[in-house]
Amino acid sequence: MDKKLTAPFKAQLLAQRESLLLQLATLRGGNIGRAEASAEHFGHTEDSRAQVTTERELELALDERETAELQVIEAALQRIEAGTYGLCTECGVDIAAPRLHAAPEAPRCIQCQEKAEHA
Repeated sequence: MDKKLTAPFKAQLLAQRESLLLQLATLRGGNIGRAEASAEHFGHTEDSRAQVTTERELELALDERETAELQVIEAALQRIEAGTYGLCTECGVDIAAPRLHAAPEAPRCIQCQEKAEHA
């Protein structure tokens, strides 16, 4: 896919990345990590140990999901720069335009994505 065709997807991916980074900064309370923010939020002595553990595990799970989402966006941006954006990373066929419009970070065509989800 040439640069002219990838420009709208790149803009959408950059906007998604910026939004996610802003969300992370807001949820973390600035430039601290989620683990530190979790300790600040849930380290009150009146909280039960089980409650603190559960809430900390939830914070860490959210951090992992957000980090994975950022990695997927970054990978799509790298594919744009490499000139391979829009090609399935598994089989190499063109990813359908409606799929890219719905999920511009998608690395696989529908068929390969279905296989990956059921594997």
